[in-house]
Amino acid sequence: MTTRLRQSNRADRLRSVLDRDGPTCIWCGREFSSIRLPTTDHLVPRVKGGPSWLENEVAACGRCNRSRGHISPVDWLADCEQRGWRPDAGRVLRALTAFAQAVAERGGQRRARPYLQGQLRRMRRRFPAC
Repeated sequence: MTTRLRQSNRADRLRSVLDRDGPTCIWCGREFSSIRLPTTDHLVPRVKGGPSWLENEVAACGRCNRSRGHISPVDWLADCEQRGWRPDAGRVLRALTAFAQAVAERGGQRRARPYLQGQLRRMRRRFPAC
C-alpha cells in the first residue's frame, strides 16, 4: 500500500518556500514588501509537466514570475543577468537538485524528468561554482 503525501495549498507552500529561501526574489534579488509581494514560481513549468510540489517552487516577485513565463530556469538566469539583476544561481541549482531527489524518491513525473535533467546539466555547465 502506498502512502499519498498530503498536498498543501498554495498559501502554505508559499510560506514554506519563504521560510526555506528567505525574503528575496530568486530572480532579481529584491526584497519582498507590501508593494513587492512574493509568489511561488515553478522551476519546471506546469506546461512542461512540473508539479506543484514544494521542491519545484521558489519565491519570486510577481514581476519576475510574470516576465519569466515558461522560459527555462537557465535561460531566465541569463536574461536576469543581462538586465542587471542579481539572480541567485546557487539557490536555483539547490532547488532543481532537491526537486530531482524528490522525483527519484516519489516516482512519477514522466514528463518533467527529461526537462529537469536537462536543466541540471545546463546549470552545472554554466554555473560550475554553484
